[in-house]
Amino acid sequence: MNLLTKLFFAFMQVGLFSVGGGYAAIPLIQEQIVNIYGLMTIEEFSDLITIAEMTPGPISINSSTFVGTRLAGAFGAIICTLGCIIPSFIICLTLAHFYYKYRSFSGVQKVLSAMRPAVVVLIGSAGISILMLALFNATLFEASLSNLRFIELGIFAVSLFLLRKFKHKVGAIKVILGSGVVGTILYLICGAIA
Repeated sequence: MNLLTKLFFAFMQVGLFSVGGGYAAIPLIQEQIVNIYGLMTIEEFSDLITIAEMTPGPISINSSTFVGTRLAGAFGAIICTLGCIIPSFIICLTLAHFYYKYRSFSGVQKVLSAMRPAVVVLIGSAGISILMLALFNATLFEASLSNLRFIELGIFAVSLFLLRKFKHKVGAIKVILGSGVVGTILYLICGAIA
């Protein structure tokens, strides 16, 4: 199976099983691209996810586009993006039809309520994976205090504090841009000292 075929089917699976939105797709993309096919290292994947989060648009589409571009150029980006979109598009059309037809039934509401915890777990799993990669450059079970990144920990703590305490005064965009500026300055200072 050639690379483009692998990418298309990998992202078809991501689009098919990423219930709960874009952040729920991140662990699925990681499983396909890093773990199953070994097309990227976890560090490369983490960098691409960071870029995908900072760019406008849905995270799953951005991630698939960036992964496709990194692995197979512009045509890879198109293949990965289509692979990610097609199942979701078909499922959304089908579900929208049935939802509007049967939304008054209590069984539909029970099914949707039962799916919420699984969605929360998928989103939490993606968040923990990204946090571990940022703070330890390792997965959850490989992390140790000896490889804790103190600059990233400080930026994380300050950003979390600002977003929780002053969320109406300091928006997410300012925190992201400020984190980038502060991180760059701190790494330049650390590089000059070392």
